[in-house]
Amino acid sequence: MNVNNKFTVVYSFKIIAGKENDFINAWAALTKLIYQFAGSYGSSLHKVDKDFFIAYAQWPDKTTWESSIDNLPEDIKNIRIQMREFCLEIKTEYEMIVVEDLLKDQQYLENKIKSSQ
Repeated sequence: MNVNNKFTVVYSFKIIAGKENDFINAWAALTKLIYQFAGSYGSSLHKVDKDFFIAYAQWPDKTTWESSIDNLPEDIKNIRIQMREFCLEIKTEYEMIVVEDLLKDQQYLENKIKSSQ
């Protein structure tokens, strides 16, 4: 994949106790819609402990990320507000330019088995 200007953002989320599943569902819905309407490459959510999550999202460039909220239909903005209501804290931890990208969609061994068939 061409990494010229490819941009990654890392977020942290501190969730209100008992709202973890609500947060995950809202995060997933919002992420899918941002992918569909705002030009992202998608995102991945990671659980650190019961009420603390880290997510990273990738974009073709920083400009696309910065204008993403402007490109969302009004009803999608409401999902964003709802997701935020499940959080005690949301931080943008890092904004990074991708230098080299060696992530793959499949494990090496899985690829090797498929290619030998």
